[in-house]
Amino acid sequence: MSSLHDLPEHVLRMILSGVVAEFATITAKGVPIDTPTYYFPADDLRTVDVATGVPNPAKAERARRNPKVGLLIEGRPEEPVVVIRASAAVRDSDIQSNAIRYLAETGWQGISHGITWEKARLAVTYWSRIIIENTPERIYWWDNHEALDSPPQVWNAPEDTVWASSDPAPSGKMNASAWEARDWQIVAQDAVKSGNSGHLSVVDAEGYPLPMLTRGLEVTDQGFLLTMPKGLAWPLDGNASLTFAGFQTFVGSASSVGEKVLFRVDRALPQHPSTYDTKQVLQPSEDTKAKASARLEFELARRGQSLPVIPEEAPERTRIAKIRMARIASNAPITGISVEHGNRTT
Repeated sequence: MSSLHDLPEHVLRMILSGVVAEFATITAKGVPIDTPTYYFPADDLRTVDVATGVPNPAKAERARRNPKVGLLIEGRPEEPVVVIRASAAVRDSDIQSNAIRYLAETGWQGISHGITWEKARLAVTYWSRIIIENTPERIYWWDNHEALDSPPQVWNAPEDTVWASSDPAPSGKMNASAWEARDWQIVAQDAVKSGNSGHLSVVDAEGYPLPMLTRGLEVTDQGFLLTMPKGLAWPLDGNASLTFAGFQTFVGSASSVGEKVLFRVDRALPQHPSTYDTKQVLQPSEDTKAKASARLEFELARRGQSLPVIPEEAPERTRIAKIRMARIASNAPITGISVEHGNRTT
């Protein structure tokens, strides 16, 4: 059995109070893809869970095919930086229960842009979720951001840890993305203008995709030249991705160039409309809603399930969700969410 209670108190507190993690999975071609997303530890702390929308199940498909995943949790400069290697188990056999749990864990005010629950609950395409349970296998941590130039401290899971399996895969194949892919150099300009931090993900020697924040970057004709922390326990080379709060994401390869890392871009990933306008998360345009609804219907049919019923009253927050709420109320930094994109206030 895995017990995160063995971690130092300040590290456990960071894991419990954090809101958004960089969550990396691996494609069939061996490329790590980092998707910043809300995360929520299970009440018994055996797993550190995330979710993805049923209409957009790509990271769940990747995690089911290859359960090796990685999470990065970070906060204020004086707080710990935590990287988790984990084994993922996809839960999509009960979308109704997933919707209720997701609401209880994450709430809705932080993405509401001021609308009421009466209106927010109508966004069924968003509340229909696949949950990915992640059992930690190894945890690296640094006591603060300044310590990132030194080797990390390490926690390893007990030998008797149970590694859960995913629910059975749905029938057929998911559809290709319905969203636009643009020239990477144009997307790179948007990324730099956004002011969001970049996060580089690579695959370590044992096959885990691990994200880490960049300390600085510049755009080159090949991609990005990155300044990275020096104390990482894995080499920064090979297949890689670079994301800016999930709004702009690039795939390519990384290699060391002196004391820096050159990230050569192959392409930019398609961008969901909500990356341009976050109000579309709960208030999608007619076009976005139509495409998301069609994809939701298709994915539910693959799983033999019905549209979930979203309750008239928002579910009560979980014990750990209330810890996260306190962090949000303190205006502490939340990885992947920025003032510029309107997600820091309701």
